Amino acid sequence: MTNQLNNKMAVVLLSGGLDSATVAAIAREQGFLLHALSIDYGQRHRFELESAARVAASFGVNEHKVLPIDLASLVGSALTAD
Repeated sequence: MTNQLNNKMAVVLLSGGLDSATVAAIAREQGFLLHALSIDYGQRHRFELESAARVAASFGVNEHKVLPIDLASLVGSALTAD
């Protein structure tokens, strides 16, 4: 049965790292139609989002959305600071 016929969908929070890629692989293996959500929080290392896009493409994700969040306006973080 194909993904579109069984209507099983999953949204994967995709960072581009090993953990979220593993979750995507498991969901795909179980026959889910994949949708991915990544968070752009102004991270210094843009390769995280680039990696998430590559992972999404490699797993044939139906749709990959990047949600921008202004984390710096909420709290200070070493992930966003210069």
